[in-house]
Amino acid sequence: MIIPLCPVCGAPLTTEKPAWKCRNNHSFDVARQGYVNLLPVTQKHSLHPGDTAAMVAARRDFLNAGYYEPVAEKLRELVASYAPHAESILDAGCGEGYYLSQLEAKERWGVDISKDAVRFAAAREKSARFLVATAAHLPFSDAAFDCVLSMFALTAAAEFARVLKDGGIFIQVLAGEKHLSALKSVIYPMLLEKEKNLHPQLDSFTLLHKETLSFAFTLETREMVQNLLCMTPHVWRISKNGAEALARISRLSDRTEVVFNVYGRQKR
Repeated sequence: MIIPLCPVCGAPLTTEKPAWKCRNNHSFDVARQGYVNLLPVTQKHSLHPGDTAAMVAARRDFLNAGYYEPVAEKLRELVASYAPHAESILDAGCGEGYYLSQLEAKERWGVDISKDAVRFAAAREKSARFLVATAAHLPFSDAAFDCVLSMFALTAAAEFARVLKDGGIFIQVLAGEKHLSALKSVIYPMLLEKEKNLHPQLDSFTLLHKETLSFAFTLETREMVQNLLCMTPHVWRISKNGAEALARISRLSDRTEVVFNVYGRQKR
């Protein structure tokens, strides 16, 4: 059984309602939806870090509509192939919990720096456990998990290596260079080709498998076009002109390019 750690002193937490507590009397309330906030002020980079409630709702609605089902299907396939006996899975940067909900394991944990994202995730998937926390400081002991996921999220390689068991699996999912090129062509006046390291070498890991998944999809409503924007980092970068151009679009055909990297945790 995985025991989370107190983010203040590092002692194990008792995971009982109405509050999780450590031996040093640090206490963390269990929210009505079932999640716990283990993100101390010292680890916040803003008053309300991470995605907003509106962004999380947009991503939930987009993913629930099935447009990224091939991504979830490929994830299930890779977990089944490379971590078939995994009893514990951590989704680091879990968002609203869509991808973790696609997997089965005795223990499934999700962490995200966005309180709103974790609130949505806990409401979606009652059989998993969710924490507000940062992937850069995971509130778990060394060698706790069989599998760690990073789905379009921060890769905190040192932390992932720390909480993975020897021989554990890390699945990294990245946006490829041509990912959502149609969306980008609408919101940016010029597309800049930036070379990306899509298969990085990570300390303490061996790259076991790399694969690119590409597929087309069409959005038929203005609302869904806006939902797509809101679930990407472009929502933070878009200019006023770009936002106005996209607002005029009620139908968008685009293509994903998603990179899957499967890493094995080397022996300590």
